[in-house]
Amino acid sequence: MLSKNTRKKILELHNKKKRVENNAFIVEGIKGVNEFLNSDIELINLYHTEDFDTKTTEKHILVTQGELQQISNLKNPNKVLGVFEIPKKKQISTKGITLVLDQINDPGNLGTIIRLCDWFGIEQMICSENTVDCYNSKVIQSTMGSLTRVNIVYDDIFQYLKNTDKPVYATVLGGSNIHKTSFEKNINIVIGNEANGISAEVLELVNKKITIPSYSKHNKTESLNVAVATSIVIAHIKGLEG
Repeated sequence: MLSKNTRKKILELHNKKKRVENNAFIVEGIKGVNEFLNSDIELINLYHTEDFDTKTTEKHILVTQGELQQISNLKNPNKVLGVFEIPKKKQISTKGITLVLDQINDPGNLGTIIRLCDWFGIEQMICSENTVDCYNSKVIQSTMGSLTRVNIVYDDIFQYLKNTDKPVYATVLGGSNIHKTSFEKNINIVIGNEANGISAEVLELVNKKITIPSYSKHNKTESLNVAVATSIVIAHIKGLEG
């Protein structure tokens, strides 16, 4: 039986401030939890119902479906909830593509972008400090485990871009046609906020502005969803690599 204090501590992790204070985050659902269990991210405790298939009992705590419901952020929790340790900040490599996110607010968008990076083999991402927390429960659900394979660093992206040796590309309206643009192998790609795009100070550090052209006859769609735009940009660049 879960104590009141244990329930309280778990529920607190649905809040970013408490996640930072406790250096811990929550993963829910069979697929997501198994992805994290098979990664090098440290498990703190696993809370699961009797019908969850597990090969070990270490750090595992058996709970009823009702108790799982009490600590879950989901309407219909699926057998298991894991509490994991937030991994230590890793160094950013100068090789390959680095995706730089400037104030992405929507958890679903961030989660989808993380999955895109995993799919296309982009292993690192730098997020502005005001981008939604990647350990937000909605982001975790959206990534479907891809968070275990993408190095995500929160930093001052202005200072990072100011000091980077790699050229900086940015997705904007009115830039060069992406299909007529050449790309180097080691680059930064800046993706901007859903409503306001890339901040003015960051734009000053951009070497090349690129745009996904519209082929609509009506020209009534102002822009693409940020995750959709990111997928098109990455797929195009990866396609050029052969």
